[in-house]
Amino acid sequence: MNNQYLRIFALGLAMAVSSCSNNDDLGFGEETPTEDANLTGNLTEDRQLDPLVEYKLTGSFIVKSGATLTIPAGTRIVSETGTDKYIAVEQGGDIIVDGSASNPVVMTSANEQGGDWGGLVICGEAVTTEGVDATAEVGGLIYGGTDNNDDSGSIDYLIINYAGAQINSDSQYNGLTLYAVGAQTEITNVAILNGEDDGVEFFGGTASVTNLYLENNQDDSVDWTEGWSGSITNTYVVLDRDDFSTAIEADGDNANPTITDFTAVSETGGIALQFKKESGATITGLSLQGFDTSFDYRDGGAVSNVQVEGEDSNPALSYVATATVDIADFSWVQSGLEARAYVSLNGDLTTDMTLDADTRYLLDDVFTVKSGNTLTIPAGTKITALDGGASIYIAVEKGATINVNGTEDNPVVMGSLNGNRGDWGGLVVCGDATTTEGIDATAEVGGLVYGGSTDNDDSGDITNLVIIGAGAQINADSQFNGLTLYAVGSETTVENIAIINGDDDGVEFFGGTVSVNNIYLDNNQDDAVDWTEGWNGTVTNTYITHTDADFSTAFEADGVNNNPTFINVTAISTVGGTALQFKKESGATITNLYLEGYDTNLDFRDDGALTNVMIDGAAAVLTEAYNTGSQVDISTWTWIEARL
Repeated sequence: MNNQYLRIFALGLAMAVSSCSNNDDLGFGEETPTEDANLTGNLTEDRQLDPLVEYKLTGSFIVKSGATLTIPAGTRIVSETGTDKYIAVEQGGDIIVDGSASNPVVMTSANEQGGDWGGLVICGEAVTTEGVDATAEVGGLIYGGTDNNDDSGSIDYLIINYAGAQINSDSQYNGLTLYAVGAQTEITNVAILNGEDDGVEFFGGTASVTNLYLENNQDDSVDWTEGWSGSITNTYVVLDRDDFSTAIEADGDNANPTITDFTAVSETGGIALQFKKESGATITGLSLQGFDTSFDYRDGGAVSNVQVEGEDSNPALSYVATATVDIADFSWVQSGLEARAYVSLNGDLTTDMTLDADTRYLLDDVFTVKSGNTLTIPAGTKITALDGGASIYIAVEKGATINVNGTEDNPVVMGSLNGNRGDWGGLVVCGDATTTEGIDATAEVGGLVYGGSTDNDDSGDITNLVIIGAGAQINADSQFNGLTLYAVGSETTVENIAIINGDDDGVEFFGGTVSVNNIYLDNNQDDAVDWTEGWNGTVTNTYITHTDADFSTAFEADGVNNNPTFINVTAISTVGGTALQFKKESGATITNLYLEGYDTNLDFRDDGALTNVMIDGAAAVLTEAYNTGSQVDISTWTWIEARL
């Protein structure tokens, strides 16, 4: 790999799983389609694809005028090989590609060879020198009009790979083809790789593109003709194949498009920028590295047609300069290329299993680690929970073990795709420590059994874990939490946990002796921290935020007081509410408490003794502000930012 820049290549990753063979109860390795996975024919009404389905492009798929195709984050479309395999948006149709940096939309081919398929074609009603209702070389599509503000939709975080199929002896598809697309069409964060023709080509129109990554496209990385007058901003071109044509090719009339911050790197020489006829552009922030020719005026056009940094272009200059575009801006491309179809997690795990951090897992039913077995989840693993409410959760039985081996730089993430409250049930761990419910009590979740007499019981290690969108409703009286700990013992490690946007408690302790270090709880609807049944562990470094007004408390304690310990507690509300609530005779010992923004700091719902709660060495005082402690410093808690 050239040390000058980061090259991004698709990786053929195997979805490996350790020690999961001969397990008939585990639904592992199955895709979970919920609709027709084949894309072909005409789309005549609005349709939103399902990101949990891997779609197959089996023919031309045309979004007809008046229809909208919406493609959510994380969706993969895999094309069969052939010149009739492409996605097109007719003039008057719309496409919404709603990817994200962590879950880009990927359009690729099954064969993974350049020229396998035709890419994405969009037709608009903006101006082109071909006039109104011109006929495209692709499928007889109509494009062009008089509306330079035409809107064909939006594209954000899209990867197109292996396009450029041959149409006929004179024509090929591109990765992204924009026929007279208008200025109101938003196109940002697009990567086009390994095409057998151009990366992106503009046929007239006024469309602009921001954040464009182009790698090893065989003809021209960027091509325009027919009077395109838009702009491209923040473009990085990588070329190490020796058969490419140019980084930029322009042809036809000069409508003076704008090129801002354009970096192109070649390992094989070649031509950087080629301008045919009287085409031109205004360029700022140009950096060329490794090309034999910087500017080529194939038809003898005026060098003044191209302005570079406010001056006429000069073919005698190399325009070698420090890169104006940071390759790190496109780090999202690698994760998108590595993504594969989801692999299901469900059923009973009756043998030890280690997940694979490079595999996308879909939790599509209850997944239970049975007694005597261990589930190991490596750093960086992401588990996407189906939006299925109370039927979707991970449970660890009493006598089983879970090892979540996240790191601060690469935490494990469990969450629903959209991160909405109550989408799923979270993580439930059952142990053999004491609880006031006795031995072999029955949990409100799935009839799980918990509780015993081994306070130093070990259910595993849970470190650097982010849980998002849990708290599904079980019945009229009960809900899941983000992390539920039933009689979990003190030898269990729980450290660096973030629980975000739950519909019930963030973490709830049902008895047990387990302790937690570094817990971040953001906008959990009921209680951020809840305990009952005589839990008596320790929590060190708790940071709670409330910006949604429908929460219950920061702390809720109930039942017998076994005096758990809290060291360094920060709870901040921007919407009032109650901070710490103690029911019956429950209590705790708290040191370094900082509260901010609550209407009520302490609530003893059942008039329990204030001495049950010791705060900084003194009995709780109902009128105390508790705002002089030191806030927990979360500036180094980078793991709390991780998402699917």
